Amino acid sequence: MRIFLLLFFIYSIMFGAIENLKLQDAISLLKKNNSEIKIAKLKEEIAKFQTKIAKSYNYGMLNFTFDALRSNDAGNVFGFKLKSREATFGDFGFDQFLAPMGQALMKADNPNQRLTQQDLQNMNSILSIEPNKLNYPDPRNHFQSTLTYKVPLFTGFKLTQYEKISKAMEKLSHIDTKKIIKEKIYQTKKTFYDITLVENFIKSLQKIKSNIDRLEDIIRAFKKEGYAKDTDVLEVEAKKAQIISYLNEAKLNRDLAYEFLEFLIGEKVNSIIHTDDLAKLPNESVKDLVDKTFDMQKVRLGLKITDMNVKLKKSGFYPTIGAFGEYGSSDDKPFNDFFDKDSYTFGAQLKWNLFNGGKTSSEVQKAKIKRLKMLEQLKLAKDGLALKIRQIITQVKSKDFYIKAKSKELKLKKRIYKTYEEKYKEGLVKISDVLIKNSEELKALMELLKVKTKRNEKVFKLESLLDKGE
Repeated sequence: MRIFLLLFFIYSIMFGAIENLKLQDAISLLKKNNSEIKIAKLKEEIAKFQTKIAKSYNYGMLNFTFDALRSNDAGNVFGFKLKSREATFGDFGFDQFLAPMGQALMKADNPNQRLTQQDLQNMNSILSIEPNKLNYPDPRNHFQSTLTYKVPLFTGFKLTQYEKISKAMEKLSHIDTKKIIKEKIYQTKKTFYDITLVENFIKSLQKIKSNIDRLEDIIRAFKKEGYAKDTDVLEVEAKKAQIISYLNEAKLNRDLAYEFLEFLIGEKVNSIIHTDDLAKLPNESVKDLVDKTFDMQKVRLGLKITDMNVKLKKSGFYPTIGAFGEYGSSDDKPFNDFFDKDSYTFGAQLKWNLFNGGKTSSEVQKAKIKRLKMLEQLKLAKDGLALKIRQIITQVKSKDFYIKAKSKELKLKKRIYKTYEEKYKEGLVKISDVLIKNSEELKALMELLKVKTKRNEKVFKLESLLDKGE
């Protein structure tokens, strides 16, 4: 028995659905589990690393290179020996040079011998000798290890602007992430309010059905006594079937809303804690609301990026200065006598473009025009968002008046139906009159649900535009 209870407890934890879920808890689960939010955050992380990449160019680049070569090319072999600090006079073919030269010098130093014409010709032809060791060397291996460091010292502020633009793009990605989170919060809130409204609607339908059930009992009792006809029973049964169909449809809509909520937060949900019927409209001026919108933040940031882009293009007017250092060692064996055969080189380079056909000037002017375009977009966004927000607020307030009117109408329709039900008991009205009043009550109830749903949707749509730090 204990094992069974333990297994049941584990199953409930792992697979059980959430009961009485609060809206704030749903939002926490949304931020934790929603795939679209996770994707947005990963995109934001990518943007952060892009900023680090842009910043890394300021520190230069250190590379280690290891070359392994083998060649019998005369130039390569001699160059390999020079790099390895192993070149000798023998590599120049001095053995072929010294043989005729030595014979001539020995005769010249001996007073008993005279230089012949042939000896003089041999001496003159020495410089035309093609040394075999120099021209036809044996193949040689060459292993070279090199450490190279290059760093930009001045780039005309190009790297600085690249880093600033990359940081601005990172902020832009962060705004996009917050916008997606807010959109998902909007969907979650709307779903909570939809579920609340539809469950309240179901309760109201159940009360109406209860009234019809009672009316049906009255009619059947009247029929037994001969005061009601078969058609009266059929009429009330038809009305009851209609209400049951509305009730089933409402339950299906509720189930779909729960499924959508589960899709958003990634958890199974059995029930929620109901919200109010009507969502609260933000109580701020239109100007303040416009300033808080994500779109306004993005356009302002876009304007800053265009300013940076103008400065970036102006960097083409300045020279670029870079420095480099190189240290390495070479030999016919890998890493052999490394420090005895090492070498270094360091230096700097200035590069200044003096003429490119006006390309840089044109790029600067193009960037300035883009900035003017962004200024106009800023003005357009501000005016457009203000108009959109005013329209939403007006629509919500209009629906508030409509809801008040419909609520009073529904209250009146309920009372009228009760009155007609009593009149029917007294035989003053026909059953069709009672059912008409029931239909009017049902219509008013459905219209009220519809307008409340649309009203909440407008409020949450407005909230989804705003960055309120949620």
